[in-house]
Amino acid sequence: MESTHDAGTITLRELARRCGAKLDGDGEVVINRIASLESAGAGAIAFLSNPKYKSQLATTRASAVIVAPRDAMATALPKLITADPYATYARIAAIFHPRSVPAPGVHPTAVIAASARVAPTASVAAHVVVGERTTIGERVQLHAGTVIGDDCSLGDDAILYSSVVVYDRALIGPRTIIHSGAVIGADGFGMAEQDGRWLKIPQVGRVVVGADVEIGANTTIDRGALGDTVIEDDVKLDNQIQIGHNCRIGAHTAIAGCTGIAGSTVIGRNCKIGGAAMISAHLERADGTVISASTGVFNSIETPGVYTGAFPALPHRDWQHVASITRRLRALLGRIAALERKIRQEGE
Repeated sequence: MESTHDAGTITLRELARRCGAKLDGDGEVVINRIASLESAGAGAIAFLSNPKYKSQLATTRASAVIVAPRDAMATALPKLITADPYATYARIAAIFHPRSVPAPGVHPTAVIAASARVAPTASVAAHVVVGERTTIGERVQLHAGTVIGDDCSLGDDAILYSSVVVYDRALIGPRTIIHSGAVIGADGFGMAEQDGRWLKIPQVGRVVVGADVEIGANTTIDRGALGDTVIEDDVKLDNQIQIGHNCRIGAHTAIAGCTGIAGSTVIGRNCKIGGAAMISAHLERADGTVISASTGVFNSIETPGVYTGAFPALPHRDWQHVASITRRLRALLGRIAALERKIRQEGE
């Protein structure tokens, strides 16, 4: 869909300068919004990042486009040429849709502990609670209903949207964004079984979140049992992710929604994990590892690469046939091994 938000106008030349892209064509074309190739009209700039949409370059009504060098000759429209059109689109989208910044100050219904320190440039909305000895940095935004426990620290320019809960002693780095409903620092799932009953193990560690992290709505990150659960710089977490106690997520890693990561697992730097992946406890992932969606991981991964454990979708009757064959594989392998032994014996 084409955006209906009008954030003013800007020339294509100025967009090229601000985004570090190469200008090709009329730099005085005026742009006032960003849109898809299919829906764009006059005044819009569109982008091509997925090759399967290349045919739309010939029919788009955009005033300008963002393309990779390999696609520059496919359209006569004024264009920005860049090695990564999608990243350039992201930068331009941020220009036309800057994040709103609430006025600094503390709403009269907020409850701020006497020993807490809130920077004068911070914005604290209605019904926010800030615990004892907690520090809120410059230009931090705490939206309505957010609760911050005791002895926490929020770095400069952090944004916590409505109804985020941060338990005691958590550290949140600068420029980190936490979306509504996320819970940071709840007890990990630490239990000891004795005589058929469960004994709760006190969870005495912290959650430490680095700089420039984004945590999606309703994602939960458990505190460490003894040490800390650590989310390193520039990690991007989608909605409804569960991260168990004492996990470490390496810098620049991105994890899609509904993924579950069991306790004491270490995810390397620059990893990508698809939605609904399930990762067992006490494992390690090498830097640069890619885990496909819905993959179950039960062993450590020492060599970077793409790992997939999900079976592609099939028509139901075909799936039943494949499942039937799979159930018989162990017996078939035994019969093959027996035949091989018989052939070897007859050859002797």
